[in-house]
Amino acid sequence: MRKLLPLNRLKIILVILLIVLAGVSFFYNQFLLNKLMEQERTSIELWVKAFEFYNLPSHQRASRDLNFVANELRAYEEVPDSLSRMILEAEANESTAGFLFSEIIQPDLFNIPVIVVDEPNFIVYARNLDDPDISVAEFIDKYSVSTPPIPITFGEEPRIRRQYAYYGESPTIQYLRYFPYIQFGILLLLMGMGFTTYRSITRSEQSNLWVGMAKEAAHQLGTPLSSMYGWLQLLKDRHQEDEQTLSIAYEIEKDVSRLKGIAERFNKIGSQPELKRVSIDPIIDEVIAYMEKRLPQLGKNIEVRKSIDTNAKANLNPEIFQWAIENLIKNAMDAIKSSSENAYVSIAVTQDGSQLYIDIEDSGTGIDKKNLSDVFKPGFSTKKRGWGLGLSLTKRIIEDYHNGKVFVLNSEVNKGTTIRIVIPVSESQS
Repeated sequence: MRKLLPLNRLKIILVILLIVLAGVSFFYNQFLLNKLMEQERTSIELWVKAFEFYNLPSHQRASRDLNFVANELRAYEEVPDSLSRMILEAEANESTAGFLFSEIIQPDLFNIPVIVVDEPNFIVYARNLDDPDISVAEFIDKYSVSTPPIPITFGEEPRIRRQYAYYGESPTIQYLRYFPYIQFGILLLLMGMGFTTYRSITRSEQSNLWVGMAKEAAHQLGTPLSSMYGWLQLLKDRHQEDEQTLSIAYEIEKDVSRLKGIAERFNKIGSQPELKRVSIDPIIDEVIAYMEKRLPQLGKNIEVRKSIDTNAKANLNPEIFQWAIENLIKNAMDAIKSSSENAYVSIAVTQDGSQLYIDIEDSGTGIDKKNLSDVFKPGFSTKKRGWGLGLSLTKRIIEDYHNGKVFVLNSEVNKGTTIRIVIPVSESQS
């Protein structure tokens, strides 16, 4: 059995590469997310500390004491008014607490959704909420698992009050969570494009190779065929009275004509064949007649059945389309063992709307399920001496030249196989 492995190996390599890149990207992205989340928690903790410091009772006591001292100093005439004014200005400035409030607490420095609640879970403060109508319970359920709350302590013993700051994820982290999926999609797209391009190049190379081989074969057959026609004519001229010799010469001429037809088929591979609106019936009949003559040479007793339930015509090139049908019937016959009883090959033609179906069924050995996707690939063959070119050539003739499809309709091991050809009915056919 021969298979073309490089393309399959490329698929495996691309899949492994995609998985590795996706894995590296995912873990590195998680690393960045964890670092950013740590920084955001540190920022919220700083905000909470600033909030606590701003609300320390000592600040309120210091303010009261400074106002009291300033008022007391005014009662003494010997004390200059400038001294009391300096004290009042210092109290009004509250340099440290004011700086914290104006530079850290009030501005939205971190763009992180935060909600501060007291112990009965009433909202004290909230900002940057995606949904302003979200309830406390919903916000806590949404964020408390991934980001534990930070306690805020106010007052001094024994009158300590506690609040809790719950916070969510900033837009930066939310965007980063989707980044691996976007990156994976881009990688998948790029690798798909690369694989498609590689496969297209491979097919083009195979096609060019086939075309070159086919045209060279047609060229090499041309010279001896012309010579054979000349020798046959000479043989018939010299033995005009010998009926037995003439009979043999005419049979040889039929085979030589067939060889000429095969050479012409090869010569048409690679060029766009001329399609004609023809009936399928005579093409099938000619193939069956030829294949039935070969059965005694194969040493098999096979019944060839034909069923054509339509008079529809299709745009075909009779010579190469006949070649495709011939390949399929030959493969069907080769799949039947010499010892098989009630062996048959059936060719059924039906029409469904604008589609023409040609089903070629045999009672042969069938195709293993693992090989179903490979039967039309160049180089694949289960025969010991097979080159794996017949079905691949058939697929090219049907799909590339006749805009049709060919595929395995069904197959069971030791029961048989049905291969279906689908081609469009000629547009002028009603």
